[in-house]
Amino acid sequence: MKIAVIGAGYVGLVTAACFAEFGNEVVCVDKVEEKVESLKSGKVPFYEPGLEELVKRNLKEGRLSFTTDINSAIKDSLVIFIAVGTPPRGDGSADLTYVEEVARKIAENLNDYKVIVTKSTVPVGTGYRIKKIIEETKKNSVSFDVASNPEFLREGSAVYDFMHPDRVVIGTESDSARAILKDLYRPLYLRDTPFVFTDIKTAELIKYASNSYLAMRISFINEIANLCDIVGADVHEVARAMGLDGRIGPKFLHPGPGFGGSCFPKDTKALLKIAESQGYEFKLVKATIEVNERQKEVAFSKIKSMLNGSVSGKTVAVLGLSFKPNTDDIREAPSLYIIKRLIEEEATIKAYDPAAMENVKKVFGNNIYYAKDSYDAARDADAVVIVTEWNQFRSLDLKKLKNVMKGNVLVDLRNIYDPSKAKSLGFKYTGMGRR
Repeated sequence: MKIAVIGAGYVGLVTAACFAEFGNEVVCVDKVEEKVESLKSGKVPFYEPGLEELVKRNLKEGRLSFTTDINSAIKDSLVIFIAVGTPPRGDGSADLTYVEEVARKIAENLNDYKVIVTKSTVPVGTGYRIKKIIEETKKNSVSFDVASNPEFLREGSAVYDFMHPDRVVIGTESDSARAILKDLYRPLYLRDTPFVFTDIKTAELIKYASNSYLAMRISFINEIANLCDIVGADVHEVARAMGLDGRIGPKFLHPGPGFGGSCFPKDTKALLKIAESQGYEFKLVKATIEVNERQKEVAFSKIKSMLNGSVSGKTVAVLGLSFKPNTDDIREAPSLYIIKRLIEEEATIKAYDPAAMENVKKVFGNNIYYAKDSYDAARDADAVVIVTEWNQFRSLDLKKLKNVMKGNVLVDLRNIYDPSKAKSLGFKYTGMGRR
């Protein structure tokens, strides 16, 4: 099957590479010429385990190509995936400028029947908006169908998630589109992957509902961790006992400095605006957002408290800059807020991350020191703060870490280490909700 994926960002590139791996002929389109030229040589512009190998293999075998020529890509394809960005506006609502631009391009190049599929996360009703734009813009009587196929890819394991999804959601009112998309996903269908076939609006809302619910769980356990700190309970034991309840489950019950990334912050705000536009006050989502914003300040306050109420003149080593492990994505990362607050209160920052250093340099420039490894960051530091739970931070040589430090404060915002062990080695330790 010939497929066009419009947008070579995170979602678009993973989608294109994985569909090519299924044996389809895929052309991935992006308007940035430098990015396209880089992708043609097999170089992926962001860090995602396994993706570059997938791109190179399918380029070599001729199933995957990249271009800036959106017109030809549309004309030559049966299925067109819209995977462009939907960044938040100032009020939190999703900006559909790029989606609408692609819809007009499709209308201008509609030379045969097409299935137009939104992969981008879009507000409820966007599928019908796309359909209306194409119908009003096209110059012929060629038919087309519109569908919604939201993605549920976790950064750091996106290739695996595409190949082994919990479910595939397809929203369309067209039998033809349903049959074509079912055929496209046939390799997964044969693996007994659950498929949810529904209407477009329901499919669009499933994405927002899923992400907002997961974000709500994170905010909830962060609230519990904060309460544990006050009453002297252990959030690990609370979360474990909660997770053993079959009605609850253990996932997304890990406290920390708040959620970040390209999805949860954006999607919770967008869902709130969708509800508001319909005259509905979504109190749980609103509280989820408020709790998450406060949690970043809670994390900073812990650091400040451990340094006797002031970070001024102190050197703080920050380990982990990406919003989660196995990605270089720093969008809405708690580390950015924490570093900003530390700088505001005149601390010296030494930072290290296995993948996100270059992206952080674009934000802070020469205002912080970029270490070559964890121990370089900790050298002569008054405090070490673990912000992101990269695997390599889980087994640090704590004796070595303590020896290179000037101070002895260890702020473990991801609860990686056992408090008793850290204290036995001479650390002044704190976690999140760990008594």
